[in-house]
Amino acid sequence: MSAYSLLAGEASEQFSCFGGECVVLVEGFGPAGTATQAAAATKRRLLAWHQQFSRFEPGSELATLNRDSRATVPVSPLMARFVEAALGASGLTNGLVDPTLVGELEAAGYAAHFASAPLPLADALKLTVERTPARPSELARWREIRVNRHAQTVTRPPGVRLDSGGIAKGLFADVLGSLLCGHDSFAVNAAGDARFGGIARASRAVQVASPFDDSVLHVFELDRGGVATTGVGRRSWLDGDGLPAHHLLDPGTGRPALTGVVQATALAPTAVEAEALAKAALLSGPHHAAGWLRHGGLVVYDSGKFDVIDPAGVRG
Repeated sequence: MSAYSLLAGEASEQFSCFGGECVVLVEGFGPAGTATQAAAATKRRLLAWHQQFSRFEPGSELATLNRDSRATVPVSPLMARFVEAALGASGLTNGLVDPTLVGELEAAGYAAHFASAPLPLADALKLTVERTPARPSELARWREIRVNRHAQTVTRPPGVRLDSGGIAKGLFADVLGSLLCGHDSFAVNAAGDARFGGIARASRAVQVASPFDDSVLHVFELDRGGVATTGVGRRSWLDGDGLPAHHLLDPGTGRPALTGVVQATALAPTAVEAEALAKAALLSGPHHAAGWLRHGGLVVYDSGKFDVIDPAGVRG
């Protein structure tokens, strides 16, 4: 996971949302009002979007879309943006990031809010015999989905369901970042997907913690952009066969991915891109992970070793 330093004078909000901890930091007066007003309004939006985009809430817009029997369904502007972003992430990663694996997630045991303590990563790795890079699904159901932002519709074969996952969190951070960019500084961390910046261009320390013991592995000093960390240790359990399972699936098998990479952090100009690149790095395995971190980042292997990828060239 990643942590973001609080700059002097910043108003802050910290709260549970999206199955994790969210943090909002804002400094200075801007388009969203005072720093305190802006941070509070950002918190309200994130909590509302959690209800709108959760596949576990029967009344959410996402759940309603998923069970709609029509091929073309009217959606809200933000839902259309999410589906468009999810399809963009699939295209960017050649299908390694696939938002259509809802049935497979449910079969793996992730059919409700994850409320229990996770299986310790070290214990899960002891039960893992084979490490294999993930591959795209031959079905590639994401290619059958179309979005019309102007008409605000989503078209897909009935029965193809979408999981909001990390892409939605990255999108929320980016949308809120566009509202807060006129303040001196801001950081929006939507449970692991973050966007930060501000007109003061102040440098912010971004700490990347170990998935094994939460010790700090590295600190990036950045003044803007997106950061996302994804890993197999925060939402993990034993399945019905007593095997370790988690929420990051190999699209090619529909089963939890066991690749030899246990956590990846990606830097990028946006949080959506960072999320897609982090997930692709983890799913592609040790030999290919670094190649996805084109803007920089960090890869943690199941041995506990890690590599820091030079962030030179990151642009916000």
